[in-house]
Amino acid sequence: MVDMSLYAAFLVAAFALCITPGPDMMFIVAMGGRGGPTVGVMAAFGVACAMLVHTVAAALGLSALFTTLPTLYHVLRWAGAAYLLYLAVKAFRDRSVPGEEEAATGEARMRRAFWQGVITNLLNPKVILFNVAFLPQFVNPSLGHVPGQLLLLGVTIVVMGFLWDGGVGLLSGRLADLLRRSARVNRWLNIVSGTVFTGLAVRLVVTSPK
Repeated sequence: MVDMSLYAAFLVAAFALCITPGPDMMFIVAMGGRGGPTVGVMAAFGVACAMLVHTVAAALGLSALFTTLPTLYHVLRWAGAAYLLYLAVKAFRDRSVPGEEEAATGEARMRRAFWQGVITNLLNPKVILFNVAFLPQFVNPSLGHVPGQLLLLGVTIVVMGFLWDGGVGLLSGRLADLLRRSARVNRWLNIVSGTVFTGLAVRLVVTSPK
């Protein structure tokens, strides 16, 4: 169903994209820095699940709507920026003590990190446009089953991305745990995370969709 030479080229390109720092990776680092290794991994898992949704949409041809309906693109972009600013405000206002009620709230924090990863990625229209522009380059229409080829390519990059980003989230969380020895350090990590979220929101608003 796939052109193996194109698929091999896709694996190289996908790996290069996965290891290149970008908005998703910065978001995951910030989440791991705030909540620890498990939260970092769950944020990466949420991003991966959202990427899978984008992949299915691209395979069904739904992502192409964003190239013909600019208003839809801008609405999603501003919603994504607003959500990132909301996360930034929460980080800036966080005054929790390291380890406070951690055992009781661990499961809730993991669920929250997962859904924050999902929502942040789903509300980024640049990811949708990326799928529209990138994935079809490695599809061979003469083989047929174009939606299936797109789906296979998308699932491949989702798995690769999660393995890399999950490791990044784990390492950033462990580093944060080592640094988080006092309320002052914990406060500093929250400020750094809030600054990252703010920067991602600004980037989403001001950068060109092209």
